[in-house]
Amino acid sequence: MLIPLRPGELQRLIPAVATGNQFRNALGKPREILQRVMIATIGGVITLLISQSQMTSRWGPFWLVTGVVFLLYMLWGPILQAGQRNATLRRYPAAALFEGEVIEVETRERVENRHEQADNRGQLELVENRRTWLLLELEDEDGYLGRLAFPMEKKHQSIRRGALIRCLVLSERKDFSRIGALSDAWLPAERMWVGEYPFLLRPAFEELCQMRLARR
Repeated sequence: MLIPLRPGELQRLIPAVATGNQFRNALGKPREILQRVMIATIGGVITLLISQSQMTSRWGPFWLVTGVVFLLYMLWGPILQAGQRNATLRRYPAAALFEGEVIEVETRERVENRHEQADNRGQLELVENRRTWLLLELEDEDGYLGRLAFPMEKKHQSIRRGALIRCLVLSERKDFSRIGALSDAWLPAERMWVGEYPFLLRPAFEELCQMRLARR
């Protein structure tokens, strides 16, 4: 059963500004972090040098501010990216609390990226970096809901069929006849959060579940 959220609850559960968990997720992998550092450093140094050479002109302050913005890219870049991702769920006109169970647990290999590198003979070969993803099929007493997919970690090996699971369901329609998206999910028995991205303010979601589901 889906329990529709009240006005303002979706915005409380998924903030417009990035949380700490969302910021860390948006930072990305070491390679992405290195790219951000290079952009911030090179862009910041170049624009600050330009500002120093034009301090006597009216464009000097502009280049100075631009340099500071570049140097702070490591901070505002992930914050902006997380805010944009949060907005993808906040835009839905209908949201509901879902409580159901995991009816199927599957693993699947996904190609994260491809690149060419030279082998021992100096010939180029295509190298694929793969990662195992876990796929959870969800349903409740009303039937099948959808699928939740996320990168698999060692702790996820304890997830079994029949496990109780809770998440938010988003839709363009008030009757939820078509599901638009699912948030990250909470497995209370395992005390485990799962999902590709931490959309929800987790303490607030757990509190909401206690308040709304205890009344059923």
